[in-house]
Amino acid sequence: MGLQEGNAAPHIKTPEFDLAALKGQKVVIFFFPKADTPGCTKEACEFRDSTKMFQKKNAVIVGISPDKAAAQAKFATKYELPYTFVPDSEHAIAEAFEVWKEKSMYGRKYMGIERTTFIIDEKGRIAKIFPKVKVTGHAAEVLGSL
Repeated sequence: MGLQEGNAAPHIKTPEFDLAALKGQKVVIFFFPKADTPGCTKEACEFRDSTKMFQKKNAVIVGISPDKAAAQAKFATKYELPYTFVPDSEHAIAEAFEVWKEKSMYGRKYMGIERTTFIIDEKGRIAKIFPKVKVTGHAAEVLGSL
């Protein structure tokens, strides 16, 4: 049946990030396929442009992708992205959140991130899941759900 709204969020603890340390705040986790690609850049920049509004709602933004930390850092610097990025090159976090899926492009099947966003509530539970995200307007949609 998989993860559902109301479930406890999977535990995330890496050298860069500890989800449990953010209890008492809302956490918006957006999973994206690859840093510095057109769709991912647009999504990340929409979250950047809305950061102050998320902060007013006591929400922290976190981006997770299979990129290595250096690629994420370069991406964050290039686009002045003011929130936390968590590298998941072994895709353990993506698997825990059930967003590591078989995908298909030009008839070729491969494993990758299915663009998905989660709102984690102040108690560490999944308040909302946005599966198969369409990038344009997504940050505003998430903000409206807080």
